[in-house]
Amino acid sequence: MEKKSFREIVSVVLKALTVAMGVAVVVLSRLGSLEPQTAVSLLGIGLACAGAALLSA
Repeated sequence: MEKKSFREIVSVVLKALTVAMGVAVVVLSRLGSLEPQTAVSLLGIGLACAGAALLSA
């Protein structure tokens, strides 16, 4: 098994968080248990993770 560097692991985690936040907003929205302010906050966290992943690449 190939050993990954810390930077690669952080990049993968940030990308996974980006996708997870997007999916969470869609699912919670469909369930009707998400307020718009919370949705924007979750999407903002996802966008920040995406930006950090792109900057670290």
